[in-house]
Amino acid sequence: MTQLREHILRRLRDKVARGEPIIGAGAGTGISAKCEEAGGVDLIVIYNSGRFRMAGRGSLAGLLAFGNANQIVQEMAPEVLTAVQHTPVLAGVCGTDPFLLRDKFLRELKELGFCGIQNFPTVGLIDGVFRENLEETGMSFDLEIELIAAAHEMDLLTTPYAFDPDQARRLTMAGADIVVAHMGLTTNGSIGAQTAKTLEKCVREVRDIAAACKTVRGNTLVLCHGGPIATPEDAQFMLDRVPEIEGFYGASSMERLPTELAITGQVEQFTRLKLTSDLRRQHESSSRINGDKDVTIGTVHREEFN
Repeated sequence: MTQLREHILRRLRDKVARGEPIIGAGAGTGISAKCEEAGGVDLIVIYNSGRFRMAGRGSLAGLLAFGNANQIVQEMAPEVLTAVQHTPVLAGVCGTDPFLLRDKFLRELKELGFCGIQNFPTVGLIDGVFRENLEETGMSFDLEIELIAAAHEMDLLTTPYAFDPDQARRLTMAGADIVVAHMGLTTNGSIGAQTAKTLEKCVREVRDIAAACKTVRGNTLVLCHGGPIATPEDAQFMLDRVPEIEGFYGASSMERLPTELAITGQVEQFTRLKLTSDLRRQHESSSRINGDKDVTIGTVHREEFN
């Protein structure tokens, strides 16, 4: 049964009051979600980039025309929702989809068992002339803010990405419960970003985003995500230096990087196995002797037959 938004928020705020950070995680497969829940995660989010990521492609594949983002989330829903026992699961929704019947789609997500939404794919990851053209041609970040407002009206938990203080302020005004300060594509691993901000720069930017949220509504929860914040140590670095935030949200850092490390490490251990030399020599010697006997016996039999 879908968990109520207020119950989820109460549980999260109680956790923060105990001095424990809120931890959210992206899941691209059922086993990822199952393991994240076993690890004690507070929120699980599924979106189209999770499918690409766990297929060995970069997360930015989720921003390109390789599939219908909202449809992919609906397809992934049974796999993930049935793998989770009690953790709230949210859906990544592409609010700029020109063919999205927004309110109908949000109701369908709620009926499937999703507790809330996040704005992904998001044009917030796009900059330059391309971003300007998107804004000019009706595919703007404003639509993502409207999506969050509509979901809030339906009592869905909203945890949108914000890329700057102005977006954070507007998302909070629209009713966002948890604002995730996005620092860019996650680094590290075989398909992670090579270009990223420094952790020190992230401290300043996350602090500014958090301040913008809490100026609008003091109890807004703020998490950090992405860029160089790729390991538990990186997340702790941020939590230690930005007391205005309440936790961390990871996607690649929660399933892609652990998968790469675990599978590679396990296979490397298997490939370093040795054939036991003494026993192998005894076995080979025994095999040669038995083989010679077979040849001799075979020869005798043929001579007797002749």
